[in-house]
Amino acid sequence: MDVDADFSLADKDGEPVARLTGDWTAHCLGNAGPRLAAAIRDTRHTAVDMSGVKRCDTAGAYAVLRAVEGVNEPRQLQARPETHRLLELVAEGIQREPTPVVKQRGFYNLMDRLGRGIFHIAGELYEIFDFLGHLLVAIWHSILNPRRIRWAPTFNLAERAGLDALPIVAITTFFIGAVVGLLGVNTLRQFGAEVLVVETIGIAVLREFGIVITAVLLAGRSASSFAAEIGSMKMNQEIDAMQVMGVDPFDALVVPRFVALLITLPLLVFVADLSGLFGGMIVSWSVLDLSPTFFMQRIVDNVGVTPFWLGLYKAPVVALVVAGIGCRQGLDVGDDVESLGLKVTSAVVQAIFAIILIDAAFALVYMKAGL
Repeated sequence: MDVDADFSLADKDGEPVARLTGDWTAHCLGNAGPRLAAAIRDTRHTAVDMSGVKRCDTAGAYAVLRAVEGVNEPRQLQARPETHRLLELVAEGIQREPTPVVKQRGFYNLMDRLGRGIFHIAGELYEIFDFLGHLLVAIWHSILNPRRIRWAPTFNLAERAGLDALPIVAITTFFIGAVVGLLGVNTLRQFGAEVLVVETIGIAVLREFGIVITAVLLAGRSASSFAAEIGSMKMNQEIDAMQVMGVDPFDALVVPRFVALLITLPLLVFVADLSGLFGGMIVSWSVLDLSPTFFMQRIVDNVGVTPFWLGLYKAPVVALVVAGIGCRQGLDVGDDVESLGLKVTSAVVQAIFAIILIDAAFALVYMKAGL
């Protein structure tokens, strides 16, 4: 049975002594510690006798030590050997100074941050290749056995990630085409070659801006939504439940998203190209008075279909990158909301960076191939 901590003041050899009784534990301590400190402070050289204490834990030892901070002689603090040992341990912990945090500066701090950054990049590369290998295996199995693909969620994702993005893609590329047309007119007018703005618009929109702007918009819409959806499932342990039931998360979550983007991205690029050409045609018609018929005829004769195919060849790679980054960041989400927000942000940033890098790589390949 627990007994509340208490004490009483008595005289021993003409010296006041505080005799502690009861259980000096966190559960029974109450306000005994402050009362003991006040009594010792009023009577000054009061000795403490803990031989009557039944049980004592670190909370009780701490209260006693705080009360007798000015009482250092061993004879004035009497206790059983085990209690005395506990008091010594707690006293050592109280007196120990915290380890100072040494902040390195200058060259050492720079090397520390550089090393941590390299280690983090190496870890990211390892996780990327691990995810990519698992994804390629899942895609290969789906190609060998198309019935493994979950077509219902695939078409649902294709509608949300592709068809729902048609308006924003069309509007954005329309203004991009108009801006390219205005810049082309202002630049070519200095050389008296305003009519070449048609070729400028056609090549820029069909080869670069159509696919790049569409991919960036998908990175903001689809990569973030993929990371948020899979990340919330990870937080709710739904992915763990899938694995327990023998369902591969890549087959159920990653492959449908990849197939959905693979289907819809070429359609979005086609719409973006038409919208961008339309915006450039409106500018050339209103500024240079070039009729739409003349504009389209020069596109067919001088631009041709090659830039369109060169831009469309990037679509499968971009779809793989955007879907892969979004799903990988979602699978890396931890157990807290802060981790979810960080991974969604990382998905968008990494997807946009990868899109620009892929576009630059394709430009180098096309340049070496003379295209």
